[in-house]
Amino acid sequence: MSFLNAVINKVKDEALREQLQDRMAIIEHKIKFMEKVPVTCLDNYNKLNYTLAELISVAGGVLHDFVDSAKVVIYMEKDTTMLEMMGFVPPLLEENWPAVLYNRVYLMEGQDFDAQDPEDLVAALEDIAEMLYPGSFVFGNEGVRWLSFKTQ
Repeated sequence: MSFLNAVINKVKDEALREQLQDRMAIIEHKIKFMEKVPVTCLDNYNKLNYTLAELISVAGGVLHDFVDSAKVVIYMEKDTTMLEMMGFVPPLLEENWPAVLYNRVYLMEGQDFDAQDPEDLVAALEDIAEMLYPGSFVFGNEGVRWLSFKTQ
């Protein structure tokens, strides 16, 4: 059982618990048949950020410690908005990173992210799934909870 299942199973409201389990199951089912995506998650200082590590794994990603081998880079910093990150990120990017070359750099809202809140975790899972597999998942949170950072 994943950590996310354990968090969801603690939800006392049965209807909410079932809804969260269903949302997670949709992603888990779809990614069974997809190739894993190499992902690096960074903070505002280009240091590895493991906050989303388990969610990335559940969403079909494989966390890489080396950004030059990742097809996707996600910037996320706790207590930091996407707008704030837009000021930090551009000078941090290296044009030879695969994620930069293919415009697969994403900024994820970290201002209100609560790693203990089941609803936040499932929403973040959906966001990451949409980043990793943009043609397969559309949850409608782009521009609200995350955004694609155009590098070219």
